[in-house]
Amino acid sequence: MKQIKFQKSTNKEFTTTLQDRVNEYFKGNGTKRYGGRTMVIKTIVMLSLFFIPIGFIGSGLIQSVWLLFALYILSGLGMAGIGMGVMHDAIHGSYSQNPKVNKYLGYTMNLIGANSRVWKVQHNVLHHTYTNIDQGDDDINAPLFLRFSPNAKRYWIHRFQHFYVWFFYGLSTISWITTKDFVRALRYRKMGLLKGDFKKVLLKISGWKVLYYSYALVLPLIMVPLPAWIILLAFLSMHFVTGLLISLIFQTAHILEETSFPKADEKGIIADAWATHQLATTSNYAPKSRIFSWLIGGLNFQVEHHLFPNISHVHYSKISKIVAKTAEEFKIPYLVNPSFLSALTDHAKMLRQLGRA
Repeated sequence: MKQIKFQKSTNKEFTTTLQDRVNEYFKGNGTKRYGGRTMVIKTIVMLSLFFIPIGFIGSGLIQSVWLLFALYILSGLGMAGIGMGVMHDAIHGSYSQNPKVNKYLGYTMNLIGANSRVWKVQHNVLHHTYTNIDQGDDDINAPLFLRFSPNAKRYWIHRFQHFYVWFFYGLSTISWITTKDFVRALRYRKMGLLKGDFKKVLLKISGWKVLYYSYALVLPLIMVPLPAWIILLAFLSMHFVTGLLISLIFQTAHILEETSFPKADEKGIIADAWATHQLATTSNYAPKSRIFSWLIGGLNFQVEHHLFPNISHVHYSKISKIVAKTAEEFKIPYLVNPSFLSALTDHAKMLRQLGRA
């Protein structure tokens, strides 16, 4: 990947003003940037939502096929909640002021079958730094049959992606728990983004996955008095629900008709400053839906998250007013969809557009 840089001289006053105002908000309210009690409650709720149904399944008391599927899908909702509302803050270092708390709660991603170290490179480094930049943002570096950027090569099959993409969104966490972490770990090592003894890295990734499969699938296969193919199908349904939910929440903030997909010049420089680049490539949705926001870890405020990833999502609804006002003053677009449905519709239109031009 070519080294990509942002203009430092562009919109410096906007960036400084915005940072000062957000800092003043926390100082004036005597509030810390971290999650506090709210995050502790959410963590207990989401971990319980995942582990309690899995525990019932592993107990061997479940004999009904429909109850088996219901419990696995319920765990899938908890899994999505852990990913969006617990692990996400922890890996960004915004869950707690204590780095060890962030580190250990970041391991909740490992407990649901993926790998926090690989995710940290993919998400914190590549996605947050190079948002919507082809070959830079790993969230839009899609497999051959999907096209998420107008700057990516288009193939004939992309004409139909707005029909079949939803199925592959559902497979995304199945990919995580099987091959994706290993493939990306190898690529990140070649890019110089994954340091340390690579054999130990692979062993740790493998060890966590063995632990996950042991209680989420192997134990149910041993204990549940139902055919193995039914248990496996129920397990896959859990991941399909999780993958679909997480993909829709993240993709509807970036792959839209209104968002930009900037290209670097021949020197690898993006015309915008980093902060204004985030505003151009990211959109909020459903800003007035408090319950929805709580459930998805504040990721309906993706603009604020991208500008201030070191601030816990519990504060995004408050600081969004500061960001919107400052952007308006400096005549910088602040993208927002009124509802999740409108964002989802916009995303589907963009997928169709990307398949045709």
